[in-house]
Amino acid sequence: MAQVGTIHGAVKPMNFTVLLSTEIERGSYVKVNHETYGWVLARIDSVRRYMQSGEEVSIAEAKTIGYKQAGKILVPKTPFRAEERVHTADRDLITDVLGLRKAKRGSIYFGLLEGHDLPVYVDVARTIGKHVSVLAKTGAGKSYTVGVLLEELMKNKVPIVIIDPHGEYSSLKYPNTESAAMTIYDVKPASYADQIVEYTTDRGANPGAERLSLNSKFDLYELMRVMPMALNDAQKAILYDSLRHLEGKNYGLANIINVVQDHENKAKWKILSGLEMLKNSGIFDEKPLKEKDFVRDGMTSIINLKGTDPIIQQLIVAKIAEDLFEAKKMNRIPGFFFLVEEAHNFCPERGFGDALSSEILRTVASEGRKFGFSLCVVSQRPARIDKNVLSQCNTQIILKVTNPNDLRAIGQSIEGFTQDMENDIRQLPVGHALIVGCAEQPVTVDIRVRETMHAGKPPAEDAEEEKPAKKKGKSLCERIKPIFISDEPAPAEKKKDKSRLRSIFFRE
Repeated sequence: MAQVGTIHGAVKPMNFTVLLSTEIERGSYVKVNHETYGWVLARIDSVRRYMQSGEEVSIAEAKTIGYKQAGKILVPKTPFRAEERVHTADRDLITDVLGLRKAKRGSIYFGLLEGHDLPVYVDVARTIGKHVSVLAKTGAGKSYTVGVLLEELMKNKVPIVIIDPHGEYSSLKYPNTESAAMTIYDVKPASYADQIVEYTTDRGANPGAERLSLNSKFDLYELMRVMPMALNDAQKAILYDSLRHLEGKNYGLANIINVVQDHENKAKWKILSGLEMLKNSGIFDEKPLKEKDFVRDGMTSIINLKGTDPIIQQLIVAKIAEDLFEAKKMNRIPGFFFLVEEAHNFCPERGFGDALSSEILRTVASEGRKFGFSLCVVSQRPARIDKNVLSQCNTQIILKVTNPNDLRAIGQSIEGFTQDMENDIRQLPVGHALIVGCAEQPVTVDIRVRETMHAGKPPAEDAEEEKPAKKKGKSLCERIKPIFISDEPAPAEKKKDKSRLRSIFFRE
Protein backbone atom coordinates (compact mmCIF):
# COMPACT_ATOMS: atom_id res chain seq x y z
CA MET A 1 0.00 0.00 0.00
CA ALA A 2 2.48 2.61 -1.25
CA GLN A 3 1.69 6.27 -0.92
CA VAL A 4 1.63 8.08 -4.28
CA GLY A 5 0.86 11.59 -3.09
CA THR A 6 -1.58 13.84 -1.25
CA ILE A 7 -4.84 15.53 -2.17
CA HIS A 8 -4.14 19.05 -3.42
CA GLY A 9 -6.30 22.15 -3.81
CA ALA A 10 -10.09 22.22 -3.86
CA VAL A 11 -11.72 18.82 -3.21
CA LYS A 12 -15.08 17.53 -4.49
CA PRO A 13 -16.75 14.20 -3.67
CA MET A 14 -16.61 13.05 -7.31
CA ASN A 15 -13.09 14.16 -8.22
CA PHE A 16 -9.90 15.56 -6.76
CA THR A 17 -6.33 16.55 -7.62
CA VAL A 18 -3.29 14.63 -6.37
CA LEU A 19 0.11 16.23 -5.80
CA LEU A 20 2.28 13.25 -6.73
CA SER A 21 5.29 12.11 -4.74
CA THR A 22 6.04 9.23 -7.12
CA GLU A 23 5.26 8.30 -10.72
CA ILE A 24 1.87 6.82 -11.53
CA GLU A 25 0.24 5.97 -14.84
CA ARG A 26 -3.05 7.21 -16.23
CA GLY A 27 -5.72 4.56 -15.60
CA SER A 28 -4.18 3.35 -12.33
CA TYR A 29 -6.45 2.72 -9.34
CA VAL A 30 -5.79 4.47 -6.03
CA LYS A 31 -7.52 4.60 -2.67
CA VAL A 32 -8.16 7.35 -0.15
CA ASN A 33 -9.33 6.99 3.45
CA HIS A 34 -12.54 8.95 4.04
CA GLU A 35 -13.22 10.06 7.60
CA THR A 36 -16.81 8.72 7.43
CA TYR A 37 -16.85 5.95 4.82
CA GLY A 38 -13.41 4.37 5.14
CA TRP A 39 -11.37 3.33 2.11
CA VAL A 40 -12.73 4.68 -1.19
CA LEU A 41 -11.57 3.59 -4.65
CA ALA A 42 -10.61 6.16 -7.30
CA ARG A 43 -8.98 6.12 -10.74
CA ILE A 44 -6.28 8.36 -12.17
CA ASP A 45 -7.72 10.02 -15.28
CA SER A 46 -4.79 12.22 -16.28
CA VAL A 47 -1.24 13.09 -15.27
CA ARG A 48 0.67 16.29 -16.07
CA ARG A 49 3.94 17.97 -15.17
CA TYR A 50 4.97 21.61 -14.93
CA MET A 51 7.77 23.75 -13.49
CA GLN A 52 7.24 25.69 -10.25
CA SER A 53 9.99 27.77 -8.58
CA GLY A 54 12.57 25.94 -10.67
CA GLU A 55 11.35 22.49 -9.69
CA GLU A 56 9.28 19.97 -11.62
CA VAL A 57 5.87 19.24 -10.10
CA SER A 58 3.66 16.28 -11.04
CA ILE A 59 -0.11 16.52 -10.71
CA ALA A 60 -2.80 13.88 -11.33
CA GLU A 61 -6.56 14.24 -11.73
CA ALA A 62 -8.52 11.43 -10.06
CA LYS A 63 -12.15 10.40 -10.37
CA THR A 64 -13.92 8.85 -7.38
CA ILE A 65 -15.44 5.42 -8.08
CA GLY A 66 -16.78 4.70 -4.60
CA TYR A 67 -16.98 2.15 -1.83
CA LYS A 68 -19.02 -1.03 -1.42
CA GLN A 69 -21.85 -1.21 1.10
CA ALA A 70 -24.55 -3.90 1.21
CA GLY A 71 -23.60 -5.02 -2.30
CA LYS A 72 -23.93 -1.54 -3.81
CA ILE A 73 -21.32 0.95 -4.98
CA LEU A 74 -21.80 4.27 -3.21
CA VAL A 75 -20.00 7.59 -3.68
CA PRO A 76 -19.13 9.69 -0.59
CA LYS A 77 -21.57 12.55 0.00
CA THR A 78 -18.84 14.77 1.44
CA PRO A 79 -15.33 15.54 0.11
CA PHE A 80 -12.13 13.95 1.34
CA ARG A 81 -10.05 15.96 3.78
CA ALA A 82 -7.60 18.40 2.23
CA GLU A 83 -4.06 16.97 1.96
CA GLU A 84 -5.32 13.44 2.72
CA ARG A 85 -2.79 10.80 1.67
CA VAL A 86 -3.44 8.86 -1.56
CA HIS A 87 -2.25 5.24 -1.88
CA THR A 88 -2.12 2.62 -4.61
CA ALA A 89 -5.26 0.48 -4.35
CA ASP A 90 -4.91 -3.13 -3.21
CA ARG A 91 -6.25 -6.05 -5.26
CA ASP A 92 -9.05 -6.92 -2.85
CA LEU A 93 -10.51 -3.41 -2.87
CA ILE A 94 -10.34 -3.17 -6.68
CA THR A 95 -11.92 -6.60 -7.14
CA ASP A 96 -14.66 -5.91 -4.61
CA VAL A 97 -15.67 -2.43 -5.78
CA LEU A 98 -15.45 -3.16 -9.52
CA GLY A 99 -17.40 -6.39 -9.10
CA LEU A 100 -14.71 -8.64 -10.61
CA ARG A 101 -14.63 -12.34 -9.84
CA LYS A 102 -11.77 -13.98 -7.97
CA ALA A 103 -12.52 -17.53 -9.08
CA LYS A 104 -11.61 -18.86 -12.53
CA ARG A 105 -14.43 -21.38 -12.58
CA GLY A 106 -17.55 -20.15 -14.38
CA SER A 107 -15.66 -17.02 -15.43
CA ILE A 108 -14.33 -15.35 -18.55
CA TYR A 109 -10.68 -14.31 -18.26
CA PHE A 110 -10.23 -11.28 -20.52
CA GLY A 111 -6.74 -10.19 -19.49
CA LEU A 112 -5.13 -7.81 -17.01
CA LEU A 113 -6.64 -4.67 -15.54
CA GLU A 114 -4.95 -1.70 -17.21
CA GLY A 115 -2.11 -0.38 -15.06
CA HIS A 116 -2.16 -3.45 -12.78
CA ASP A 117 -1.21 -7.13 -12.88
CA LEU A 118 -4.71 -8.01 -11.67
CA PRO A 119 -6.49 -10.66 -13.80
CA VAL A 120 -9.96 -9.59 -14.93
CA TYR A 121 -12.47 -12.42 -14.47
CA VAL A 122 -16.14 -11.76 -15.15
CA ASP A 123 -19.11 -14.05 -14.71
CA VAL A 124 -20.03 -16.07 -17.83
CA ALA A 125 -23.77 -16.00 -17.20
CA ARG A 126 -23.77 -12.26 -16.50
CA THR A 127 -21.74 -11.52 -19.63
CA ILE A 128 -23.64 -13.56 -22.22
CA GLY A 129 -26.99 -13.51 -20.42
CA LYS A 130 -27.23 -10.11 -22.07
CA HIS A 131 -26.54 -9.47 -25.74
CA VAL A 132 -22.94 -8.49 -26.49
CA SER A 133 -21.23 -6.13 -28.92
CA VAL A 134 -17.53 -6.01 -29.83
CA LEU A 135 -16.70 -2.71 -31.52
CA ALA A 136 -13.45 -1.20 -32.77
CA LYS A 137 -11.82 0.69 -35.58
CA THR A 138 -9.90 -1.33 -38.15
CA GLY A 139 -6.61 -2.65 -36.77
CA ALA A 140 -7.44 -2.11 -33.07
CA GLY A 141 -7.57 -5.85 -32.23
CA LYS A 142 -11.28 -6.62 -32.63
CA SER A 143 -11.00 -10.12 -34.14
CA TYR A 144 -8.22 -11.03 -31.72
CA THR A 145 -10.41 -10.01 -28.77
CA VAL A 146 -13.33 -12.01 -30.16
CA GLY A 147 -10.99 -15.02 -30.34
CA VAL A 148 -10.19 -14.60 -26.62
CA LEU A 149 -13.90 -14.39 -25.79
CA LEU A 150 -14.66 -17.53 -27.82
CA GLU A 151 -11.82 -19.48 -26.15
CA GLU A 152 -13.25 -18.65 -22.75
CA LEU A 153 -16.79 -19.62 -23.74
CA MET A 154 -15.57 -22.93 -25.17
CA LYS A 155 -13.73 -23.65 -21.91
CA ASN A 156 -17.04 -23.15 -20.15
CA LYS A 157 -18.79 -25.49 -22.63
CA VAL A 158 -21.17 -22.80 -23.91
CA PRO A 159 -22.85 -23.81 -27.21
CA ILE A 160 -21.77 -21.32 -29.91
CA VAL A 161 -22.75 -20.54 -33.50
CA ILE A 162 -20.34 -18.24 -35.38
CA ILE A 163 -21.23 -16.40 -38.58
CA ASP A 164 -17.78 -16.08 -40.15
CA PRO A 165 -17.81 -14.13 -43.45
CA HIS A 166 -14.04 -14.24 -43.99
CA GLY A 167 -13.04 -17.63 -42.59
CA GLU A 168 -11.13 -16.11 -39.65
CA TYR A 169 -12.25 -18.41 -36.86
CA SER A 170 -11.11 -21.79 -38.19
CA SER A 171 -7.84 -20.96 -36.43
CA LEU A 172 -9.50 -21.78 -33.08
CA LYS A 173 -8.67 -25.40 -33.94
CA TYR A 174 -4.92 -24.74 -33.78
CA PRO A 175 -2.66 -23.85 -30.82
CA ASN A 176 -0.85 -20.51 -30.75
CA THR A 177 2.85 -20.94 -31.52
CA GLU A 178 3.80 -17.46 -30.26
CA SER A 179 4.26 -18.38 -26.62
CA ALA A 180 6.68 -15.63 -25.53
CA ALA A 181 3.99 -13.38 -23.99
CA MET A 182 1.93 -16.20 -22.51
CA THR A 183 3.71 -16.23 -19.15
CA ILE A 184 2.70 -12.58 -18.55
CA TYR A 185 -0.98 -13.51 -18.81
CA ASP A 186 -0.63 -17.02 -17.34
CA VAL A 187 -2.04 -18.85 -20.38
CA LYS A 188 -0.85 -21.85 -22.38
CA PRO A 189 -1.26 -22.89 -26.03
CA ALA A 190 -4.49 -24.80 -26.64
CA SER A 191 -6.56 -26.33 -29.42
CA TYR A 192 -10.36 -26.51 -29.44
CA ALA A 193 -10.58 -28.71 -32.55
CA ASP A 194 -12.56 -31.41 -30.72
CA GLN A 195 -15.27 -28.83 -29.87
CA ILE A 196 -15.61 -27.31 -33.35
CA VAL A 197 -17.64 -28.30 -36.40
CA GLU A 198 -17.21 -26.13 -39.48
CA TYR A 199 -19.79 -25.72 -42.26
CA THR A 200 -19.36 -24.07 -45.66
CA THR A 201 -21.17 -23.40 -48.93
CA ASP A 202 -17.92 -23.97 -50.85
CA ARG A 203 -15.90 -27.04 -49.92
CA GLY A 204 -13.42 -26.19 -52.67
CA ALA A 205 -12.48 -22.96 -50.87
CA ASN A 206 -12.85 -24.56 -47.41
CA PRO A 207 -11.88 -28.23 -47.85
CA GLY A 208 -11.87 -29.09 -44.13
CA ALA A 209 -15.49 -28.06 -43.63
CA GLU A 210 -18.76 -29.94 -43.95
CA ARG A 211 -21.34 -28.91 -46.54
CA LEU A 212 -23.90 -26.40 -45.30
CA SER A 213 -27.43 -27.50 -46.17
CA LEU A 214 -30.53 -25.76 -44.87
CA ASN A 215 -34.18 -26.74 -44.66
CA SER A 216 -36.07 -25.89 -47.87
CA LYS A 217 -39.47 -26.19 -46.19
CA PHE A 218 -40.91 -22.74 -45.42
CA ASP A 219 -44.12 -21.51 -43.92
CA LEU A 220 -45.45 -18.22 -45.28
CA TYR A 221 -43.87 -16.11 -42.54
CA GLU A 222 -40.41 -17.64 -43.06
CA LEU A 223 -40.63 -17.34 -46.83
CA MET A 224 -41.62 -13.69 -46.60
CA ARG A 225 -38.52 -13.03 -44.49
CA VAL A 226 -36.02 -14.65 -46.86
CA MET A 227 -37.57 -13.77 -50.22
CA PRO A 228 -35.01 -11.46 -51.92
CA MET A 229 -37.66 -9.04 -53.12
CA ALA A 230 -40.45 -6.72 -52.02
CA LEU A 231 -43.89 -8.25 -52.60
CA ASN A 232 -47.15 -6.47 -53.33
CA ASP A 233 -50.49 -7.72 -52.03
CA ALA A 234 -51.25 -9.75 -55.17
CA GLN A 235 -47.91 -11.58 -54.91
CA LYS A 236 -48.41 -12.27 -51.21
CA ALA A 237 -51.81 -13.76 -52.03
CA ILE A 238 -50.25 -16.09 -54.62
CA LEU A 239 -47.68 -17.32 -52.09
CA TYR A 240 -50.37 -17.81 -49.48
CA ASP A 241 -52.55 -19.85 -51.87
CA SER A 242 -49.57 -21.94 -52.99
CA LEU A 243 -48.46 -22.83 -49.47
CA ARG A 244 -52.02 -23.59 -48.42
CA HIS A 245 -52.21 -26.01 -51.35
CA LEU A 246 -49.12 -27.81 -49.96
CA GLU A 247 -50.32 -27.82 -46.35
CA GLY A 248 -49.92 -31.21 -44.67
CA LYS A 249 -47.43 -32.44 -47.27
CA ASN A 250 -43.67 -32.91 -47.06
CA TYR A 251 -42.63 -30.18 -49.48
CA GLY A 252 -39.61 -28.10 -50.41
CA LEU A 253 -38.72 -25.20 -52.70
CA ALA A 254 -39.16 -27.28 -55.86
CA ASN A 255 -42.74 -28.08 -54.86
CA ILE A 256 -43.50 -24.44 -54.08
CA ILE A 257 -42.15 -23.41 -57.50
CA ASN A 258 -44.31 -25.99 -59.27
CA VAL A 259 -47.48 -24.81 -57.54
CA VAL A 260 -46.73 -21.12 -58.18
CA GLN A 261 -46.06 -21.89 -61.86
CA ASP A 262 -49.55 -23.33 -62.20
CA HIS A 263 -51.10 -20.11 -60.90
CA GLU A 264 -52.91 -18.07 -63.55
CA ASN A 265 -52.16 -14.61 -62.13
CA LYS A 266 -49.36 -12.87 -64.07
CA ALA A 267 -48.02 -11.48 -60.80
CA LYS A 268 -46.42 -14.90 -60.32
CA TRP A 269 -43.37 -14.17 -62.50
CA LYS A 270 -41.49 -12.04 -60.01
CA ILE A 271 -42.24 -14.56 -57.27
CA LEU A 272 -40.90 -17.37 -59.45
CA SER A 273 -37.70 -15.42 -60.06
CA GLY A 274 -37.15 -15.00 -56.32
CA LEU A 275 -37.91 -18.66 -55.64
CA GLU A 276 -35.50 -19.70 -58.40
CA MET A 277 -32.79 -17.60 -56.78
CA LEU A 278 -33.36 -19.34 -53.46
CA LYS A 279 -33.23 -22.72 -55.19
CA ASN A 280 -30.13 -21.88 -57.24
CA SER A 281 -28.25 -20.65 -54.16
CA GLY A 282 -27.34 -24.29 -53.49
CA ILE A 283 -27.84 -24.02 -49.74
CA PHE A 284 -31.26 -25.66 -49.48
CA ASP A 285 -31.66 -29.42 -49.37
CA GLU A 286 -34.33 -32.07 -49.00
CA LYS A 287 -32.14 -33.62 -46.26
CA PRO A 288 -30.92 -30.53 -44.40
CA LEU A 289 -28.91 -30.07 -41.24
CA LYS A 290 -31.15 -29.82 -38.20
CA GLU A 291 -31.09 -27.13 -35.51
CA LYS A 292 -29.54 -29.61 -33.06
CA ASP A 293 -26.63 -30.08 -35.50
CA PHE A 294 -25.75 -26.41 -35.09
CA VAL A 295 -26.44 -26.08 -31.34
CA ARG A 296 -25.08 -28.80 -29.06
CA ASP A 297 -23.82 -28.72 -25.49
CA GLY A 298 -20.15 -27.77 -25.40
CA MET A 299 -19.85 -27.53 -29.20
CA THR A 300 -19.12 -24.63 -31.56
CA SER A 301 -20.48 -24.42 -35.11
CA ILE A 302 -18.56 -22.15 -37.47
CA ILE A 303 -20.55 -21.08 -40.54
CA ASN A 304 -17.62 -20.32 -42.85
CA LEU A 305 -18.94 -18.02 -45.59
CA LYS A 306 -15.59 -17.21 -47.18
CA GLY A 307 -16.07 -16.93 -50.93
CA THR A 308 -19.88 -16.75 -50.67
CA ASP A 309 -21.72 -13.93 -52.43
CA PRO A 310 -22.84 -11.22 -49.95
CA ILE A 311 -26.55 -11.61 -50.73
CA ILE A 312 -26.32 -15.39 -50.26
CA GLN A 313 -24.52 -14.72 -46.96
CA GLN A 314 -27.48 -12.61 -45.83
CA LEU A 315 -29.88 -15.33 -46.92
CA ILE A 316 -27.96 -17.96 -44.93
CA VAL A 317 -27.87 -15.79 -41.79
CA ALA A 318 -31.58 -15.04 -42.12
CA LYS A 319 -32.54 -18.71 -42.47
CA ILE A 320 -30.23 -20.02 -39.73
CA ALA A 321 -31.24 -17.28 -37.27
CA GLU A 322 -34.93 -17.85 -38.06
CA ASP A 323 -34.73 -21.63 -37.60
CA LEU A 324 -32.67 -21.42 -34.40
CA PHE A 325 -34.92 -18.74 -32.92
CA GLU A 326 -38.02 -20.87 -33.50
CA ALA A 327 -36.25 -23.98 -32.15
CA LYS A 328 -35.13 -22.14 -29.00
CA LYS A 329 -38.62 -20.75 -28.39
CA MET A 330 -39.92 -24.34 -28.48
CA ASN A 331 -37.02 -25.41 -26.19
CA ARG A 332 -35.76 -27.96 -28.74
CA ILE A 333 -32.16 -26.76 -28.31
CA PRO A 334 -30.15 -25.46 -25.31
CA GLY A 335 -29.36 -21.80 -24.75
CA PHE A 336 -26.52 -20.64 -26.99
CA PHE A 337 -24.27 -17.76 -28.10
CA PHE A 338 -24.84 -16.52 -31.68
CA LEU A 339 -21.93 -14.40 -32.92
CA VAL A 340 -22.28 -12.34 -36.10
CA GLU A 341 -18.99 -10.99 -37.47
CA GLU A 342 -19.24 -7.95 -39.81
CA ALA A 343 -22.66 -7.29 -38.29
CA HIS A 344 -23.11 -4.01 -40.19
CA ASN A 345 -23.57 -6.12 -43.34
CA PHE A 346 -26.30 -8.30 -41.79
CA CYS A 347 -28.32 -5.73 -39.80
CA PRO A 348 -27.42 -2.32 -41.23
CA GLU A 349 -28.78 0.91 -39.83
CA ARG A 350 -31.54 2.42 -41.92
CA GLY A 351 -29.93 4.75 -44.44
CA PHE A 352 -27.07 2.32 -45.06
CA GLY A 353 -29.18 -0.11 -47.09
CA ASP A 354 -31.06 -3.21 -46.05
CA ALA A 355 -30.27 -6.90 -45.72
CA LEU A 356 -32.34 -10.07 -45.94
CA SER A 357 -31.22 -10.87 -42.39
CA SER A 358 -32.11 -7.49 -40.84
CA GLU A 359 -35.61 -8.28 -39.64
CA ILE A 360 -34.82 -11.55 -37.85
CA LEU A 361 -31.73 -10.06 -36.16
CA ARG A 362 -33.84 -7.16 -34.91
CA THR A 363 -36.33 -9.70 -33.55
CA VAL A 364 -33.58 -11.71 -31.86
CA ALA A 365 -32.12 -8.52 -30.34
CA SER A 366 -35.46 -7.52 -28.83
CA GLU A 367 -36.83 -10.96 -27.86
CA GLY A 368 -34.03 -13.53 -27.95
CA ARG A 369 -32.64 -12.93 -24.48
CA LYS A 370 -35.73 -14.20 -22.66
CA PHE A 371 -35.49 -17.49 -24.56
CA GLY A 372 -31.74 -18.00 -24.02
CA PHE A 373 -30.68 -16.86 -27.50
CA SER A 374 -27.67 -14.61 -26.80
CA LEU A 375 -26.66 -12.39 -29.72
CA CYS A 376 -23.17 -10.96 -30.22
CA VAL A 377 -22.58 -8.37 -32.94
CA VAL A 378 -19.03 -7.60 -34.05
CA SER A 379 -18.15 -4.62 -36.23
CA GLN A 380 -15.57 -2.00 -37.11
CA ARG A 381 -18.42 0.29 -38.22
CA PRO A 382 -20.66 0.84 -35.16
CA ALA A 383 -22.57 3.71 -36.82
CA ARG A 384 -23.68 1.35 -39.60
CA ILE A 385 -25.27 -1.25 -37.29
CA ASP A 386 -29.01 -1.01 -36.71
CA LYS A 387 -29.30 1.25 -33.65
CA ASN A 388 -32.08 -0.86 -32.15
CA VAL A 389 -29.88 -3.96 -32.30
CA LEU A 390 -26.88 -2.13 -30.83
CA SER A 391 -28.91 -0.60 -28.01
CA GLN A 392 -30.03 -4.09 -26.91
CA CYS A 393 -26.39 -5.11 -26.29
CA ASN A 394 -25.92 -4.51 -22.57
CA THR A 395 -22.41 -5.96 -22.52
CA GLN A 396 -20.10 -3.90 -24.72
CA ILE A 397 -16.45 -4.64 -25.44
CA ILE A 398 -15.04 -1.52 -27.06
CA LEU A 399 -11.54 -1.19 -28.44
CA LYS A 400 -10.08 1.98 -29.94
CA VAL A 401 -12.60 4.03 -31.93
CA THR A 402 -11.93 7.53 -33.27
CA ASN A 403 -14.60 8.17 -35.90
CA PRO A 404 -17.09 10.74 -34.50
CA ASN A 405 -20.12 8.98 -36.03
CA ASP A 406 -19.05 5.64 -34.54
CA LEU A 407 -18.44 7.23 -31.15
CA ARG A 408 -21.87 8.85 -31.29
CA ALA A 409 -23.49 5.48 -32.07
CA ILE A 410 -21.64 3.85 -29.17
CA GLY A 411 -22.62 6.67 -26.81
CA GLN A 412 -26.29 6.37 -27.75
CA SER A 413 -26.25 2.63 -27.05
CA ILE A 414 -24.69 2.80 -23.55
CA GLU A 415 -26.66 4.05 -20.57
CA GLY A 416 -24.64 6.58 -18.59
CA PHE A 417 -22.07 7.15 -21.34
CA THR A 418 -19.83 10.08 -20.40
CA GLN A 419 -17.34 12.36 -22.11
CA ASP A 420 -14.61 10.72 -20.01
CA MET A 421 -15.56 7.32 -21.45
CA GLU A 422 -15.42 8.73 -24.98
CA ASN A 423 -11.97 10.18 -24.30
CA ASP A 424 -10.82 6.82 -22.93
CA ILE A 425 -12.05 5.00 -26.06
CA ARG A 426 -10.24 7.47 -28.35
CA GLN A 427 -6.95 6.92 -26.49
CA LEU A 428 -7.02 3.14 -26.03
CA PRO A 429 -3.81 1.40 -27.15
CA VAL A 430 -4.15 -1.46 -29.65
CA GLY A 431 -5.23 -4.60 -27.79
CA HIS A 432 -6.84 -2.74 -24.88
CA ALA A 433 -10.61 -2.68 -24.41
CA LEU A 434 -13.16 -0.80 -22.33
CA ILE A 435 -15.60 -3.44 -21.07
CA VAL A 436 -19.02 -2.18 -20.01
CA GLY A 437 -21.91 -4.07 -18.47
CA CYS A 438 -20.44 -7.31 -17.14
CA ALA A 439 -18.87 -5.76 -14.01
CA GLU A 440 -20.14 -3.19 -11.52
CA GLN A 441 -18.15 -0.47 -13.27
CA PRO A 442 -16.62 -0.08 -16.75
CA VAL A 443 -13.09 -1.49 -16.73
CA THR A 444 -10.20 -1.06 -19.13
CA VAL A 445 -8.45 -4.34 -19.87
CA ASP A 446 -5.17 -5.26 -21.49
CA ILE A 447 -6.55 -8.21 -23.50
CA ARG A 448 -4.64 -11.41 -22.82
CA VAL A 449 -2.67 -13.29 -25.46
CA ARG A 450 -4.65 -15.95 -27.31
CA GLU A 451 -4.26 -19.66 -26.63
CA THR A 452 -5.12 -20.46 -30.25
CA MET A 453 -3.72 -19.22 -33.53
CA HIS A 454 -4.93 -15.85 -34.79
CA ALA A 455 -6.01 -15.84 -38.44
CA GLY A 456 -6.85 -12.14 -38.60
CA LYS A 457 -4.63 -9.75 -40.51
CA PRO A 458 -2.08 -7.51 -38.75
CA PRO A 459 -2.92 -3.81 -38.46
CA ALA A 460 -0.74 -2.90 -41.46
CA GLU A 461 -2.85 -5.16 -43.67
CA ASP A 462 -6.11 -4.08 -42.06
CA ALA A 463 -5.33 -0.51 -42.99
CA GLU A 464 -5.29 -1.54 -46.64
CA GLU A 465 -9.01 -2.28 -46.40
CA GLU A 466 -9.74 1.41 -46.12
CA LYS A 467 -8.26 2.11 -49.56
CA PRO A 468 -10.73 2.20 -52.47
CA ALA A 469 -11.12 -1.24 -53.98
CA LYS A 470 -10.46 -1.84 -57.64
CA LYS A 471 -13.57 -2.11 -59.74
CA LYS A 472 -14.62 -5.74 -60.30
CA GLY A 473 -17.12 -7.38 -62.62
CA LYS A 474 -20.53 -7.82 -61.02
CA SER A 475 -21.54 -11.21 -59.64
CA LEU A 476 -24.87 -12.86 -60.36
CA CYS A 477 -26.40 -11.66 -57.12
CA GLU A 478 -25.09 -8.12 -57.60
CA ARG A 479 -26.69 -8.00 -61.05
CA ILE A 480 -30.08 -9.14 -59.80
CA LYS A 481 -30.08 -7.17 -56.54
CA PRO A 482 -31.69 -4.02 -58.07
CA ILE A 483 -34.55 -6.22 -59.26
CA PHE A 484 -35.17 -7.93 -55.92
CA ILE A 485 -34.18 -5.50 -53.18
CA SER A 486 -36.47 -2.51 -53.12
CA ASP A 487 -38.06 -0.37 -50.46
CA GLU A 488 -40.95 0.41 -52.81
CA PRO A 489 -43.97 -1.86 -53.30
CA ALA A 490 -43.40 -4.18 -56.23
CA PRO A 491 -45.02 -2.72 -59.38
CA ALA A 492 -47.42 -4.67 -61.54
CA GLU A 493 -45.42 -7.15 -63.61
CA LYS A 494 -44.82 -6.52 -67.27
CA LYS A 495 -43.82 -8.98 -69.91
CA LYS A 496 -40.38 -7.41 -70.35
CA ASP A 497 -39.57 -8.11 -66.65
CA LYS A 498 -40.02 -11.79 -67.32
CA SER A 499 -37.61 -11.80 -70.23
CA ARG A 500 -35.03 -9.75 -68.28
CA LEU A 501 -35.02 -12.21 -65.38
CA ARG A 502 -34.98 -15.12 -67.77
CA SER A 503 -31.83 -13.75 -69.41
CA ILE A 504 -30.10 -13.71 -66.00
CA PHE A 505 -31.15 -17.10 -64.70
CA PHE A 506 -31.45 -19.13 -67.89
CA ARG A 507 -28.56 -18.35 -70.16
CA GLU A 508 -28.77 -19.82 -73.66
